[in-house]
Amino acid sequence: MDPDVASPVSGLMQAIVQDRFGPPDVLRVAEVARPEIGPGDVLVQVHAAALNPYDWHVLRGDPLIARLSAEVGFTRPKARVAGIDAAGRVAAVGAAVRGLRPGDQVFGFCPGAFAEYARTSADLLVPMPARLTFEQAAALPVAATTALRAVRDVGQVRAGQRVLVNGAAGGVGTCAVQLAVALGAEVTGVCGSGNVDLVRSIGATHVLDHAERDFTDGPDRYDVIVDNVGNRPLRRVRRALTPTGTLVFNGGGSPGRLVGAVGRILAVVALDGLVRQRLRPLLAARRPADLLAVAELVESGRLTPVVGRTYPLARAAEGLRHLETGHARGKLVVTIR
Repeated sequence: MDPDVASPVSGLMQAIVQDRFGPPDVLRVAEVARPEIGPGDVLVQVHAAALNPYDWHVLRGDPLIARLSAEVGFTRPKARVAGIDAAGRVAAVGAAVRGLRPGDQVFGFCPGAFAEYARTSADLLVPMPARLTFEQAAALPVAATTALRAVRDVGQVRAGQRVLVNGAAGGVGTCAVQLAVALGAEVTGVCGSGNVDLVRSIGATHVLDHAERDFTDGPDRYDVIVDNVGNRPLRRVRRALTPTGTLVFNGGGSPGRLVGAVGRILAVVALDGLVRQRLRPLLAARRPADLLAVAELVESGRLTPVVGRTYPLARAAEGLRHLETGHARGKLVVTIR
């Protein structure tokens, strides 16, 4: 059967599955049972699903310390179908669900999003902004809510401040730049040479090509640094902060490491109490209120998701391989219908 064609058999669907940890090559298209929903659940007919670094961490069971998590699994993947960000139409709702009905266009957090249908809790979905495509909406949940917490909650960005976003052309970075600009900050974005125009187009006042200039070497000092990359020593990043500035750490790690970004997180936490600067790791969270705030920001025109490449469901592994290079532009999205 063509993996891009919906299964004609009632109760079955096409999905990207993995039976063991490993590189993207372990992924395959398979026909599996549609999820069954409980009273508070919603079944979403997925039209688009975003790829996130979280997905390749789950795919590889990497870093190894992540296998202690209830979401990942220790010897084999706990979830056979991966993915977390989705946009689509409500296919069915549980008996206790209010405010959503079949046919509604929604986006949000949907475990098992790399499939034609995904089940999720009703409070992890919100109505899709009318101005967005399904691909744009799918790009929002993890990236935009992460950027919102980094800029608004942890960084506490205010008008007039100088803010630097390292990794400004990625999914979180493009959202963080726009949100900091919306709050009235003067934003500097750090990215690769091929993305300078993109970062400037979404509102950054200054754009640094990381191949030409190390932001930790210059004379400039920033009130807030949102670090989505973690590619500079912590002592050097601190040097680019004002004496009472805030570092929001949201990056680091690569495939095949024992602890990945966890080591950097522990270093940030340990040093925070010893210096005047605020050093804060950004931990994962899935909060319904953040999804609603993101939808309002989109509707008001203050936030527009940046979609780099799209892939059909059968080529999700190709998208993950590109994501692992660390050079993805905006969000990578899998299109399903």
